[in-house]
Amino acid sequence: MPKYILLLHEAPDVMPDFTPDQMQEIIDRYKRWRTSLAERGILSGGEKLRDGAGRVLRKNSSKLAVTDGPYAESKEVIGGYFLLEAPNLDKAVELSSDCPHLEFGAVEVREIEPV
Repeated sequence: MPKYILLLHEAPDVMPDFTPDQMQEIIDRYKRWRTSLAERGILSGGEKLRDGAGRVLRKNSSKLAVTDGPYAESKEVIGGYFLLEAPNLDKAVELSSDCPHLEFGAVEVREIEPV
């Protein structure tokens, strides 16, 4: 069955100052959603990415440039991902339609190219 990656896009300033209890409720909603996918046998993996940590590599001719990333000036960053198995893109989109992340940003659904 094809695999799909759900890239969780978020604007760095979209998360207001939540209380610890509010933040825990958000985390619990993600956990419940993830558990629901796992129980149905369609979750292949997923993780939250560390905020603000990373590097961007670009090659220009023979020179390699490594810069800090994600870029602060970008309007959105990828904050995490999930991997799903679904028969087709439409089903992957349907399975993603109740992702809690939609309240805080966008979910990009892409098929993983088989090797």
